[in-house]
Amino acid sequence: KFKKENGLDFSKDQINVGAGGKQVIFNAILSTINPGDEVLIPAPYWVSYPDIVLLAGGTPKIVICDEKDEFKITPQKLKKNLNSKTKWIILNSPSNPTGSCYSKDEIDAIADILKDYPEVMVMSDDIYEHVVYDNFKFYTIAQNKNVTDRTLTINGVSKSYAMTGWRIGYAGGPKDLIKAMAKIQSQSTTNPSSISQAAAVEALSGDQSFIKDRSDAFKERRDFVVSKLNKINVIKCLNPQGAFYVFPSCKGCIGKVHSELGEIKNDTDFVSKLLESTGVAVVQGSAFGLEGFFRISYATSMTNLEKAVERISDFCSKLS
Repeated sequence: KFKKENGLDFSKDQINVGAGGKQVIFNAILSTINPGDEVLIPAPYWVSYPDIVLLAGGTPKIVICDEKDEFKITPQKLKKNLNSKTKWIILNSPSNPTGSCYSKDEIDAIADILKDYPEVMVMSDDIYEHVVYDNFKFYTIAQNKNVTDRTLTINGVSKSYAMTGWRIGYAGGPKDLIKAMAKIQSQSTTNPSSISQAAAVEALSGDQSFIKDRSDAFKERRDFVVSKLNKINVIKCLNPQGAFYVFPSCKGCIGKVHSELGEIKNDTDFVSKLLESTGVAVVQGSAFGLEGFFRISYATSMTNLEKAVERISDFCSKLS
């Protein structure tokens, strides 16, 4: 898979397969982090990243990424936050929760900064690689020769093949790192289910034509949700290029008063009152490290999405 789709040539002793991508990430962090080590995590982030670092005894260093930069870390912010304690930087493209994608130029600019920090390792979480839109060309940082030999490229079958419950994640990277990760895994799960591994092989080697059809369906849902949200005067929503999430701003709602439920004090207040009033479940941005936003997953039917955005609109119309 890595060689065919990403041009990355790994030997067997450069591959780790775990019970889901989360275990692979945990293996990597636990096998490399010492007390005092820092891991740069751009925010908004997937919620498990900082907690895994804390479990390993490290320090998650959160770097807030601005909406104007499409929630992506810039070379300037990266350089400002790198130091002698930095062990890893974690990149997630397409992103959960924002759906933002790093272009080749953006990835190369990050790799260019990292040339001056040869001890910093790079973790690239590519789990949403095949969920992209608008002819976006996926590019992973290990393809940049400046950082290939210190990058761990992580993927899995959960998102690309809708096989979340099968729990198969895998990674390719430096031999010494993979060996250390295998030692950690040998004392936990040993290996993933052989049945799941066989199913994953079938998914990776079988007909891939459905991926485009599914992405087309997701794109239709994304376009619908973004269009409807941006018609609500207190909501602002960027148009993401990947994953199946949107990450709208609810800053226009904060400080306003709902006619039945009182003041909206913050994003957590917004999502809890929205759920109480309408039955629509979304996740506050502060859970992902960035306040004033909320995440919607559009990995559901168009019927559900139509109902949800109508209820969000009705809820917001009661704010003053």
